[in-house]
Amino acid sequence: MKVRILAGVDEVGRGPLAGDVLAAAVVLDERRPIAGLADSKKLSEKKREALYEEIREKAVSYCIARATVAEIDQLNILHASLLAMKRAVEGLHLQPDHVLVDGNRLPKWQYSSEAVIQGDASVAAISAASILAKVTRDREMVVLDDLYPGYGFAEHKGYPTRAHLSALQALGPSAIHRKGYAPVRQLMVQESLF
Repeated sequence: MKVRILAGVDEVGRGPLAGDVLAAAVVLDERRPIAGLADSKKLSEKKREALYEEIREKAVSYCIARATVAEIDQLNILHASLLAMKRAVEGLHLQPDHVLVDGNRLPKWQYSSEAVIQGDASVAAISAASILAKVTRDREMVVLDDLYPGYGFAEHKGYPTRAHLSALQALGPSAIHRKGYAPVRQLMVQESLF
């Protein structure tokens, strides 16, 4: 059976202490190839931004979806990531015949699909999804830096850098910090003791 519509899916934001986890699903147009697709983490910010625009222009269909901080706290990050992926695929205006998902786990869904370890480096549609999700999340963290000043979200995008952990210690958790993550949870426990 020839697969007619193939979607690639990836998520970004499992490691950060703050912000939503995002996923993207992309159906590429074989007649309009995009040069330079790769794992978003291996590309410069400038290259990611340029590819982001090209993917949005040339893709047959794409959707960027999320699971919120509240959902991450409720479900755990793995299940929240899978939920974001499911939402991304369901949000495609062109439903796929087959879905390739970066990693080793698949969401519970009705789609024909397979998990591809390091797919963001080897499957063009997954690379494209990786880039859309990362650029979108990074842009959101820059906006959140204005809403929650002092944490440095624009620089570290919520990841547990030394600067972020210092700010967290000094300011306490914000509304967008993930309460289930150990550094945040420990601070909340400490605060409740006083």
